Amino acid sequence: MAESERRPLRALLLTAGLGTRLRPLSDIRAKAAVPINGQSLVQRAMTWLGAAGIRDLVLNLHHRPASITSQVGDGLEMGARVRYSWEQPVLGSAGGPRHALPLLCDDGSDHFLIVNGDTLTDLDVRELIEHHRRCGALVTMALIVNPSPEKYGGVLVSPDGWVTGFGARASGLGARDSGLGARASGLGSYHFIGVQVAQAETFARLEDGVPAESVNKLYPALIAENPHAVAAYVSSASFLDIGTPRDCLETSLALADVEGPRLIGDRAQIDSSAALSRCVVWDDVKVGARAQLHACIVADGVRIPDDARFERCAIVPAGTRAPRDDERVDGSLLIRSL
Repeated sequence: MAESERRPLRALLLTAGLGTRLRPLSDIRAKAAVPINGQSLVQRAMTWLGAAGIRDLVLNLHHRPASITSQVGDGLEMGARVRYSWEQPVLGSAGGPRHALPLLCDDGSDHFLIVNGDTLTDLDVRELIEHHRRCGALVTMALIVNPSPEKYGGVLVSPDGWVTGFGARASGLGARDSGLGARASGLGSYHFIGVQVAQAETFARLEDGVPAESVNKLYPALIAENPHAVAAYVSSASFLDIGTPRDCLETSLALADVEGPRLIGDRAQIDSSAALSRCVVWDDVKVGARAQLHACIVADGVRIPDDARFERCAIVPAGTRAPRDDERVDGSLLIRSL
């Protein structure tokens, strides 16, 4: 066995993103720090990786970094070693790995795992790693059959298991093929679930500190140079989406049914006369007398007034910024409908 295969594999968790689709919740916490039935996304990812024996981790940071570091620290409480790759500006899905290379490869490693910080899956990560080692690709992407072509772009895969390009959502103006030549169908039938193994040389060609994207630019360029640059690992792994506040609520409630409900955060004060149903409450929340909430996410520090009524919305402190087009201000609260 080669020396690089005997070393414990390291993983980069991509936790620097702005979480724009998750606003206004991501105005309060980084997306990876958002609780899903009582445990943040990044903590769930660390638990999953730890079960596969992957405990040497790098997390990249940019947006709301303290919301992540306060939960994770040095990783020791979760049986991991955690180091941080700081980004200013945010460097994207390819620029982030490029910037983190010194941390990922300072032991001589030539490949590593990359995991999106919002990934929730039961993928057998060891099988993904072995597939990568066998096929000799620069990158091996974990894919499933596309569960919602109208929602997710497709990954185009050849019959012998190589990624040939990337398609737009079926609801778009027509699929794109990243300049590789369109297929007759125009759209791949697979979905990338946010887990991949990559050789360090994949990103070493990029200039450090310059924002760059993987699927939108780097990977199509690699495939154009070598049709066997990016491999597909297709499985039947589960995949839960946390893209929007509605996704966040629905996934939290679904996991509460399986794991037992842990939907109320620390130091929450809920008046005994208040009525909450199908709600998620974060930390340091106070809900006043006779308030009624249904299918809401209530973020850190919110104060729900007495007799208030809210249904199907994300609620955060209003602060001083103006509401966006899909938001409204109600007293001291900023509201977005789910």
